[in-house]
Amino acid sequence: MKRSMCRFTCSTTAIITALFFCMTIILASPLMSKAASDTPAAKPKMSKVDRTDARIIELHAKLKITEAQEEQWKKVTQAMRENAVMMETLIQERKEKASTLNAVDDLKSYAKISEEHAAGLNRFIAAFEPLYASMSDEQKKSADAIFTKHDHKHKKSKKK
Repeated sequence: MKRSMCRFTCSTTAIITALFFCMTIILASPLMSKAASDTPAAKPKMSKVDRTDARIIELHAKLKITEAQEEQWKKVTQAMRENAVMMETLIQERKEKASTLNAVDDLKSYAKISEEHAAGLNRFIAAFEPLYASMSDEQKKSADAIFTKHDHKHKKSKKK
């Protein structure tokens, strides 16, 4: 009797464990997560312009922009916003044409985005450089840390 009861308990435990495991796999599957993200309650994806506005607020605080630097800061934010609009437009155009582009057209589209990205960086640098020159040593240290952190992450992962 004890032996059959033990088998029943072990079997039941195994079935319940398997059931929970299967439910976890099903609920965590890409199809379920895609379906969940397509629901009306899903948070809409932020546009590049919205992300840029959030980044502007973040940078203003981290760089501790002073009242005297506000005029130059406006030039930096204008460059950032214009770059975001241009990139968002090019990326959207590429997405809309994606199904009709052949390999050469796709590469040209990507090249156009890459060229605009480089041009945008040059516009940003032109606006940021005078602001950087007006910064205190503390602000420059913050700016250096903010804008070079990507390189530091890359160097750390290379050393491993």
